[in-house]
Amino acid sequence: MKYSVEDIRNALKNNELTTYYQPKYDTINGQMKSAEALVRWIKPDGNVISPFFFIPVAEESDLIMEIDWYVTELVCKTLVKQENTPRFPISVNFSRRHIQEENFAEKLSALVDRHDLPHSLLEVEITESAMIGNEEKILEWIISIRNAGFKVAIDDFGSGLSSLQFVKDVPADVLKIDRSLLSHNCEDEKERIVLESIFTFAHRLNIKTVAEGVETNEQLGFLRSCDCNRIQGYLYARPMSEEEYLKLCFEHKVVEEATDILQSQSAAGTMSLLINAIFRKYPLVIFTNLTRNSFYMMAYDNFTTTSCPSAGVFDELIVHGTSTMHPDDKEIFAATFEREKLIRDYKNGVQMLRLVTRQLGDDGIYRRVETVDYFVKSNYSDDVLAITFCDNLPDEQETIDAIEADIKNITDVNVDEIMAVIIRHINANN
Repeated sequence: MKYSVEDIRNALKNNELTTYYQPKYDTINGQMKSAEALVRWIKPDGNVISPFFFIPVAEESDLIMEIDWYVTELVCKTLVKQENTPRFPISVNFSRRHIQEENFAEKLSALVDRHDLPHSLLEVEITESAMIGNEEKILEWIISIRNAGFKVAIDDFGSGLSSLQFVKDVPADVLKIDRSLLSHNCEDEKERIVLESIFTFAHRLNIKTVAEGVETNEQLGFLRSCDCNRIQGYLYARPMSEEEYLKLCFEHKVVEEATDILQSQSAAGTMSLLINAIFRKYPLVIFTNLTRNSFYMMAYDNFTTTSCPSAGVFDELIVHGTSTMHPDDKEIFAATFEREKLIRDYKNGVQMLRLVTRQLGDDGIYRRVETVDYFVKSNYSDDVLAITFCDNLPDEQETIDAIEADIKNITDVNVDEIMAVIIRHINANN
């Protein structure tokens, strides 16, 4: 049945529109974490009308904005009813028309404050398609919402022409993966590769992820393996009335995130932690495809020099690196890391190369730098790859001064103790 704008407006006036809630769960441990508010039209005869039949009509006019604010009011009232029970954050869908609404963030804040609720309990969802066009205005709108203390989620990601460039620039907190990307039950290789890529870049950008429409254990198993944060779908819970939702919340506890890595981390998450730990140890990490003569920096922080390019041709990187070396180290650096020579080393069974040189820093001072190359084999081609770790080493004079200071603290002349101090410093620098 086709409903008119007038039909829907009358339903709104008669309070026939209400909210259903669909919980979101932690992917690893299955604990309830939050919920999404979904509008429903319950007619006087008890018939429940899906939003599929009336929201598209409402979106053709500003009526959709009235419905959004009406739903937000109902959500606030639901949260107030949980004063003595566990409260979980609830997300509310807002039309793109609100982007043009003057003082939206202030209006939202006033509504939530009127119910004396923390802003952290409400999340603003806007669909990916709503973000196409007028990006500057959208960015300003999202920033104003987040500055007011609310979280922002990009809904239905992957349902349209997803722009990774836009996701990179949008300061969103959550990325909701559209159910269409799970349509092959995560059993199709291309589908899995696309999903893995989305979760990887989202986590690198510190954006939480929610998979929508999760209905099978196969989907859940795969989503756990690639470190999706939350799942939402019939596998755990269907949309439910406020009464059912309040009962469900009463039965659950708001659980803090697990501190035990074995409880809280999937294999992908653990790998991410490992990479972050490596980045802290080595201020410069370079990934190189020696066969294709290309490279890019995996990390770049607090290194001796920040002037080297972040990506490009490997041969040019070595020329640049050689130019920053101490005159006495230029020749050995260039010879050690010459690309064709590295490929020959790999084919001859060499697994790792290590070289310590003196490199000119941005401050005009030469410092000792350790460069270590590890050869790795590509899983997808015959290309020869190398991962390079660069680390700043302690200055030799600083080490000598430290040894002298420790020796001065020795009250009795004891050769063994003096040798132990020297060996300790040597080990610390190797």
